[in-house]
Amino acid sequence: MKLNKIAICLAIAGCATAHAADVEEDSKKSVERIEVTGSSIKRTSLEGDLPITVISKSDIDAAGISSAEQLMLQLNIGSNSNDGLGSNTGIVGGDERGNNGASSANLRQQGAGSTLVLLNGRRIASHGLKGASVDLNSIPFAAIERVEVLRDGASAVYGTDAIGGVINFILKKDYQGIQLNAFTDVTEAGGGNINRFSVLAGTGDLNTDGYNVMGTLSYKKANILRGSDRDFTNTFQPQRGLSPDTRGGPFASINNRGDGDNPDSGNYNLIGTGLIDPNNFDAEGNPYANNVLNVLALPGQPGCESIEGMGVDTGALWNRENETHSCAWDYPRAAVLQQPVESIDFVSRATFKLDEDTELFAEVIGSEVTSKKIFEPNQITPWSIGSAGYYPSTGSSYNYIVDALSDYYGADQLNIGAPIAYRWRCMECGEREIETTTTSYKLQLGMEGVIGDWDYKAGVSRSSNEAESELGGGYHYTDLLAQAIGSGVVNPFLLPGETQTQAGMDALQAASAAGTVLYGGETTLTQIDASISGDTDFELGLGGDTIMVATGIDLRREAYKFNGDRRAADERPAIYGAPFDNGNELDDVHRDIKAIFVEALIPVVDSLEINLAARYDHYSGFGGTTNPKIGVKYQPFEELLFRGAYSTGFRAPSFNQLFNGVSEQPYTGSDLADPAVCPNGIVDSSNPSCQPISPVLVYGGKEDLGPEESKQSSFGFVWAPSSEFSLNLDWWEIITEGTIQTPDRQDLLENYDTFSSNFVRDAQGNLVAIDMRYINAGERNTSGIEMGMQINGELGAGLWDINFNGSYLIEDKKKLLDSVPFGDNLVGTHSRGNIPLRWKHTLAFNYTKGDWRHNVTQVYRDSYLDEVPAGLQSGAISMSELDNYNPMVSSYLVYNYSVSYSGFDNIGLTFGIKNLFDRDPPFTAHQNDYSPGAAFDPRVADPRGRAYTLNAEYRF
Repeated sequence: MKLNKIAICLAIAGCATAHAADVEEDSKKSVERIEVTGSSIKRTSLEGDLPITVISKSDIDAAGISSAEQLMLQLNIGSNSNDGLGSNTGIVGGDERGNNGASSANLRQQGAGSTLVLLNGRRIASHGLKGASVDLNSIPFAAIERVEVLRDGASAVYGTDAIGGVINFILKKDYQGIQLNAFTDVTEAGGGNINRFSVLAGTGDLNTDGYNVMGTLSYKKANILRGSDRDFTNTFQPQRGLSPDTRGGPFASINNRGDGDNPDSGNYNLIGTGLIDPNNFDAEGNPYANNVLNVLALPGQPGCESIEGMGVDTGALWNRENETHSCAWDYPRAAVLQQPVESIDFVSRATFKLDEDTELFAEVIGSEVTSKKIFEPNQITPWSIGSAGYYPSTGSSYNYIVDALSDYYGADQLNIGAPIAYRWRCMECGEREIETTTTSYKLQLGMEGVIGDWDYKAGVSRSSNEAESELGGGYHYTDLLAQAIGSGVVNPFLLPGETQTQAGMDALQAASAAGTVLYGGETTLTQIDASISGDTDFELGLGGDTIMVATGIDLRREAYKFNGDRRAADERPAIYGAPFDNGNELDDVHRDIKAIFVEALIPVVDSLEINLAARYDHYSGFGGTTNPKIGVKYQPFEELLFRGAYSTGFRAPSFNQLFNGVSEQPYTGSDLADPAVCPNGIVDSSNPSCQPISPVLVYGGKEDLGPEESKQSSFGFVWAPSSEFSLNLDWWEIITEGTIQTPDRQDLLENYDTFSSNFVRDAQGNLVAIDMRYINAGERNTSGIEMGMQINGELGAGLWDINFNGSYLIEDKKKLLDSVPFGDNLVGTHSRGNIPLRWKHTLAFNYTKGDWRHNVTQVYRDSYLDEVPAGLQSGAISMSELDNYNPMVSSYLVYNYSVSYSGFDNIGLTFGIKNLFDRDPPFTAHQNDYSPGAAFDPRVADPRGRAYTLNAEYRF
């Protein structure tokens, strides 16, 4: 097949050290046809008719990238989402529990479940806890040869979860000799260092010996980076709209309780239902009632700042204007910015050449990844650990508290002798730790070869991913914790310089629940696949080349199981704050998928090529679905190519969405009426039929949940007027219908006619339950433009090239019902899931001269509208009081530099500087409880700062 200027220029773009003359010379030779991600038809890699990004091992090394998760952050089409370890450092449960230990790929804002991750072109088991997406930490990154990213839906070729795109990690398959590799990534400011060591060895020449056996073993350790290691994580910045929203500090705050002035009540406490502030008044002249206060903040006391990490509480930012003597603690700063992760992985492959046209191979891949989620110590209150946990009048600090309160509020407001209700951050309890160990393996047998003019391949594989989360420090048995505080042995009111007694520390140690298994899960994937492709020797007779076709089958079983608390059912004392998930235990669930696909590459005329594909999938429990795809490549001139595609897809619900345990929670409000007779379920006291009701709310999995259905479209062009320059631009759109979502109760009430089946009634017609489980509803539209440019030339005795890649997001809109209009365009706004940035780009300059190669890369992430502080939204605090508030999060721009030297025999060296100008992440005032990061967002920016990398390779 003829190679043109576009093919030549694209080849240069994929290989920075190539030169136009070399490629033009190569184009005169026969070029091996290979299978490219996104198609089952083999073609030359130079044709460039698919929107694919190819990232070579040298590109990865030059960028100082040491993990698949870091690679995803560099991709412009990757979503800025909560799918990585850096964005999941806090406590999670339910659907989010799978983020323990897992990092997932998420392309084009479509979610991890709609992005297909392949290893050597084939599927692998998803994460054992997540159950819905592949764990990138289990990818043997040191063995990677290249990564191919298909920027297009590929359900017609690969199946249901290829809506957002496909990422194919391609490992080394044939090696002779021994190679040692050492990599280090050291931050200038300290903390968060990363080290990796690997060995690669192989023997046997396929052509002369008829076999090759190779293996690689890699060990990597990423050290912890704490929030306290970086100054920008300070959340005591009220003038910018940011303040920590907690009164649970290392020196405890004092709380009121309902009925707290009644000596016969279990809530009887020192300040009763609150204290009247004698010196502070609201706008109407009424004194504030202090319901939560801290004696350190009272006049004459040491002050909030006297305790490390504490400061004055800016309650108005959180709609708490009446707390005039309150302290807060900077709990977001206590978070971990980079989890400590330790991994070891192994890859072995044996390939045998049975004859000139047939190869047989066996592949074994295994890994063990241990990650430790570490976050702030528990906040303890007596109403959460039990009434036995009130601080007693016999406690050593009780009189100090009484005296301080009496001096300011007056002793007549106090219930002296009553215990103290408090909010305490138990620093002596230690940071909360959840350690997750994930073990995975894949066994693959395969055969591939040529029969006449036809290429074939077949394989059978078994892969598994098993993960288990275990409690570390910071978790305690509830009853023992309450006893330790309620007896006065443990003191929540330690002044600066004071420490817990030995008896107090012994009591906390005795209450520790470290070592208890939270939960564990395992996914397995068993697959048989086979395909054949080749040239039909048939042409349409209109001037085009011959038609090429491919067809194949894909048979697989996906299985999942989940285990909760492993302790015996009658020996499970409560552990305070532990996020158990026993209600969602699954013994073993599975589904079988049978698929057949066909693909044809039809050169209509010399300048027009059509690619047709269709796939039929039959899912047990869902039935069958057919997803077609049509792609067109039109090249009116040698220098200009147009391409476009349209396809459909569907995504089956995850096992969690189908089979999570069903739970019922009573509705305790008094503002709900039957929406069948009362519009929007609004209570009307004058209407006997619209009186308050108390149905139960039903949550959990839903076995009759249907799949999401999607339509993907794209259109673009490539212009290459010479071998020194090319420009590509592609528009894309994804429309998803029947999106899987948890309904909002108000949406159900306001659309009763549509969701009447969600309102469960008894035989008499009374509303007894509201089904809040997952539904298929509404639509989501996402669209954008991706662009790239490559320029190359000669400078002095060396070669240079510039590569530009950018992604512009046009639209991200959702609606719950087909009958209602779309909501606002979310592009360029803060979100608690994905942050849909309007614009992202990467600009790289490479210069190669002799044995030296230099690389400078610019990485840009656009600004976006920040989340508005709750107090500013409600008017509790005015814009004039925030003299440094900016509703926009600034853009993020960093430069990376690397230099490689290959002048030593058998030695390769690459030195790099990441974040060359040591730029801090942009400030954001988003609410820390619902989005990751403390005054910054790890979904957008790297908190490590300037870092130095060294990659050394020795071959012998």
